[in-house]
Amino acid sequence: MIAKGQPAPDFEAPDQDGTPFRLSSLRGNPVVLYFYPKADTPGCTIEAKGFRDEYVDYQKQRVHVVGVSVDDCPDQKAFRTKYGIPFPLVADRAAKVGALYGVLGPKGNARRVSFLIDADGQVVDVVDAPSPDAHLERARKTFLKK
Repeated sequence: MIAKGQPAPDFEAPDQDGTPFRLSSLRGNPVVLYFYPKADTPGCTIEAKGFRDEYVDYQKQRVHVVGVSVDDCPDQKAFRTKYGIPFPLVADRAAKVGALYGVLGPKGNARRVSFLIDADGQVVDVVDAPSPDAHLERARKTFLKK
């Protein structure tokens, strides 16, 4: 798994609309890159809604939020639409991004892991915990100045 202090590997994969998304397109701004097991499941919904509810605060700090799971584009789009998620959800159907970051679980889904990345593309923290609350709290503490 990619560790704190390492550069965040660049990748290209489709977002919920099928549009190619490149992590490097966000360089110059901090990023919360969070992996989740499955769209529209209880824990993943809590996490997505948590980031959604504070998204304006992240935007004020110029922090981008990006979610990634092995769901396909239509499932990501439905999840995004259902809950009004304002940030991109990457459809890592082939699990290449999850493999690149070392977060795939035994069933091929991503485990719940967040990478907090600074503006230079360095990982400043990694949250590897089953509870979505731990991810929301650490991202908040790292990036939101309230």
